Amino acid sequence: MKKKFLAAICAATLLFTGCGGDTDKPASNFSGDAVKLGMIAPLNSTEENFGGVLAKVEEKLGAKGKHLPKFYDNLRTMQLGVESGEISEISVYQSVADYIVAKNNKFEIVPDNALNKIAYSFCFAVRKDDTQLKADLDKIVDEMKADGTLDKLINEYITNVNKTKELPAVEIPMTEGAEKIKVGVTGDLPPLDYITADGKAAGFNTAMLAEVAKRLGKNIEVVNIESGARAAALNSKLIDVVFWAVVPFGNDDIPADLDKPEGLELSTPYFKDNVAHVRLKSNK
Repeated sequence: MKKKFLAAICAATLLFTGCGGDTDKPASNFSGDAVKLGMIAPLNSTEENFGGVLAKVEEKLGAKGKHLPKFYDNLRTMQLGVESGEISEISVYQSVADYIVAKNNKFEIVPDNALNKIAYSFCFAVRKDDTQLKADLDKIVDEMKADGTLDKLINEYITNVNKTKELPAVEIPMTEGAEKIKVGVTGDLPPLDYITADGKAAGFNTAMLAEVAKRLGKNIEVVNIESGARAAALNSKLIDVVFWAVVPFGNDDIPADLDKPEGLELSTPYFKDNVAHVRLKSNK
């Protein structure tokens, strides 16, 4: 496993990363009773600007309360932020939220959260000029959907995974003499992707890579990277593929592709997951 590239922002970017559109409304417009919400730091936004985006989203979704965003480098520091009282909730994917509360009974999923209507689509990101690789990945995703393999992996690694135990490592098949493709994995969002204590890749995304390697006939090398370095790692050719999540929430104020830097192309989506908020259990 290679060392993490550009130790800047860890884990996958969670809510409206790389914000576009009109983000001039400052977070300071929130009232004093706004709930402090932890999230992984987006690639191209500040807490202040993101507060404006979040306010617009909550208004459109009819949210009862308001949230004040607080950025963190990774999932672990967000959890510590909740435990210390620095923030009240954290924003993650539903599958990750389910895993967190199953592993630690101090946490619970926030009910009646209007933002859980937001669904992210998970894709592979490649360099824009790597058209053949994108075409190959699109074809494999379509094949896996058609033959039931994708549903099987989702059931095994997300829906029915034992959330109370550490995720088992996934073995990616190797073909002697085959071309090598380097894939960036953040490893901080179980059960989607995870790096075990002994440095091995695990989780649903890694299971996807194993299937891609088998069908593509190429060797895949997993490179552990920071989320904030995903685009830089890809464009600098440190890696050839990286996992990406986009939210299909396009309108005049909020563009559909909020986290797609220049020079990247996204594959056909292979999984969707909604937003969930996690907090400490109430003592009441």
